[in-house]
Amino acid sequence: MIGFLYACGAGIMLAQPAAAQSGKWALTDLSAFRQPGGTWQIAGDVSGKINKPNALETVKGAGVLVNLPGKKQHGQDLYTSAEYGDIDLELDYMMAAGSNSGIYFQGRYELQLFDSWGNPAPKATDNGGIYERWDDSKPEGLQGYQGYAPRMNASKAPGLWQHLKVSFQAPRFDASGKKIENARIIRAVLNGVVIHENIELEGNTRGGNGAEAAKGPLRIQGDHGAVAFRNITITDYSTPKPSLTGLEYTVYKAANPREFDPATAKAEAKGTGTSLTANAGPFAHGYQLRYTGKLSVQEAGEYNVGVAAQGGAAALKVNGKEVAGFGGNGRGKVTLPAGASDVEVLYARTGDWGAPSLNLLVSGKGLRETVFGDPAQPDDTDPILLEADQTTLLRSFMDVPGAAKVTHAVSVGSPEKVHYTYDLDNGMLIQAWRGRFLETTPMWNDRGNGTSRPIGALQRFGNPSFALNRLADADKAWSADSAGTSFRPKGYVLDEKDRPTFRYQIFGSNVSDAIRILPDGSGFTRDLEVSAPAGDLYAKLAEGANIEQVEKDLYVVDGKSFYLRLTDAGGAKPVVRTSGNKQELIVPVRGKLSYSILF
Repeated sequence: MIGFLYACGAGIMLAQPAAAQSGKWALTDLSAFRQPGGTWQIAGDVSGKINKPNALETVKGAGVLVNLPGKKQHGQDLYTSAEYGDIDLELDYMMAAGSNSGIYFQGRYELQLFDSWGNPAPKATDNGGIYERWDDSKPEGLQGYQGYAPRMNASKAPGLWQHLKVSFQAPRFDASGKKIENARIIRAVLNGVVIHENIELEGNTRGGNGAEAAKGPLRIQGDHGAVAFRNITITDYSTPKPSLTGLEYTVYKAANPREFDPATAKAEAKGTGTSLTANAGPFAHGYQLRYTGKLSVQEAGEYNVGVAAQGGAAALKVNGKEVAGFGGNGRGKVTLPAGASDVEVLYARTGDWGAPSLNLLVSGKGLRETVFGDPAQPDDTDPILLEADQTTLLRSFMDVPGAAKVTHAVSVGSPEKVHYTYDLDNGMLIQAWRGRFLETTPMWNDRGNGTSRPIGALQRFGNPSFALNRLADADKAWSADSAGTSFRPKGYVLDEKDRPTFRYQIFGSNVSDAIRILPDGSGFTRDLEVSAPAGDLYAKLAEGANIEQVEKDLYVVDGKSFYLRLTDAGGAKPVVRTSGNKQELIVPVRGKLSYSILF
């Protein structure tokens, strides 16, 4: 939903713009904002209940920006004192149940924040959507237009932290003030999922303030519901873009780029160009290109420069000094004076593999990477996607960051669009995600490497380890060696809906492990049945940076990443304990153990 600026805030836009604030915000006070309303505050932490509408609870301290509007105190939008053009914005945010907010880039273009948990078909008004523009003169039902729904619903449950990263490009204007290029959302990533790419914003979204301009404040909607923010980082791209001019090229026949000497080599062709390209000259392969030109920057300082090539190799010199050689990584740092610097780019194509392309890359403080050269070559490999319109199982390898590849993984897809991966070697639930099922291109394309990839907002549950193990008591370390010696996987059986129940033996007990997706897509249940368990057998239900009990039998795990609700522990009492630099939720096994994960 949209939010409008009330009369009390109308004067805010008249304040003098402050210098852009770039970097991570400390959030020790509200000094970064213009005349913040009374519903905004700074807190040390915040939490919300999964089913309590428009409610967040705060803890004293610093680092979290919170808005708590209510019936007695109506909230108002919050504006930064600084004004921005091109920026990258990265932050965490938490929605209260049923809550609604939004981020307006330059105060004009809204990216919606909304409690859209479990919505299977998100619209432009849902979480991550780019809100519609609006025209009251159009017929009823047609006033809204040019809104963009997220590619998929990557939203988490209320009371959990969500991560957002947006690259925004401001509109461009000529010297007379005429707009010559629309604003854009270059890319938006929500909870690890790309939800928008290259979306052109032709004008203000509904509720956007004022005429379009090169700069404007960041604005957070504050009149619709409780919301919190932390880890706010802005990268401000205010440095003027560089230019590459005066390009001249020479083409040579060359078999080996490292033995090539332009001082003695015979030139086969020469010319001038307005941009770099690997395709200048008369040859298809077995040639070398040498470009010279002027790279001009308006501000002196340190810059990251480099070359990127396909179908060949590239090297770079700036002001006569080598920055990247044919055998290096193609990038380096240089200090450039204001004005023009000499640049020399070499491109060698000795074979006939790949499509030839050449780029010069320049970035630096306040400068989003500028690319000179051939257009990006799209990957022409047709992706091999596996959907799950019904219960679908796939055996594959699965990569886990920071751990060894899982070689006996079973991924289970569901029509509810909630999926999971199970490690047959450890009897462990590795990960779950919401969205589409799997990309199997790495598994099946060309020779393939046996690996599949989840498509959606992924929640991992730790590095592979045994779900059941023996403990002398709840304070002792896991007996990893004995678990590995006794573990015997027994595959799985399917029920009438083709849903697997995994089976294994451990410490002489037979175990059945049934994971079932909840009908509303909010998460899944897990039922473990263990025959004649040893008296010292424990189950590790969750691990993470921290685990908090928020109500009876309900825990929030790993910095408020997901919820775990314990439904049946057979009378055993769960324990939250510290293990190394993590916390673990463990419980003695009394034969049957049931819990659900909500995320």
